[in-house]
Amino acid sequence: MTGPRLVVLAVDDEPPALDELVYLLRGQEQVERVVAASDAAQTLRVLAAEPVDAVFLDINMPGMNGMELAGVLAGFAVPPAVVFVTAHDDRAVAAFDVGAVDYLLKPVREARLAAAVRRIASTRGDPGTSPAPATVIPVELGGVTTLVPRASVGWVEAEGDYSRLHATGGAHLVRIPISALEARWAEVGFQRVHRSYLVSLAFVTGTRSLGNGVVVCLRSNGREPAAELPVSRRHARALRQRWLRPGGTAG
Repeated sequence: MTGPRLVVLAVDDEPPALDELVYLLRGQEQVERVVAASDAAQTLRVLAAEPVDAVFLDINMPGMNGMELAGVLAGFAVPPAVVFVTAHDDRAVAAFDVGAVDYLLKPVREARLAAAVRRIASTRGDPGTSPAPATVIPVELGGVTTLVPRASVGWVEAEGDYSRLHATGGAHLVRIPISALEARWAEVGFQRVHRSYLVSLAFVTGTRSLGNGVVVCLRSNGREPAAELPVSRRHARALRQRWLRPGGTAG
């Protein structure tokens, strides 16, 4: 084996889940040592006593939850990498907003855990280096987690409380409302054009009139053909202004 060996901290308030996570982490070749904690307070005590490379963190915990704790860890001078380990698939976007490098669903599959560990280890060649926050969305399909790069998403289509990501690798349904994606992705080049559509400005090739309305034209994302989506009157001006402004691209 080559590369650095990691010291990792597993955090879960449920003892059986914590024991399972510790067991799986100890089985990873690139993990040198595993420390365990059952809540945020204990986590912070551990981190005050010794540095760790990564924290594998449950979200739903009493007191300070995992999202809040991750926000605290992000403020460290040398923050550890954060990987969320949770039974809920609807917090992925929020997780990556707070700088998580991966998002694993329970029950944790060893292959997915190994991929997360490898990703962290690959960034640890230089002391004090933290993985850059991920710009991917985990999508579950047939029990398999696929990481969809946000930059590959050409547009998003609302389907009730779900959203369908039209990306280079195909279309993926995620349990995240389009309004949440609009709020979180606006600053990285996504623009709401209609109550049912959110588009990446990097994929926009222009707009044109169609009847009494306007459509936005998008280039092919590699899997699906070029698209034309309706633009509502309330969004037309903002779309034109942002699309014509330099720097409106997806991250």
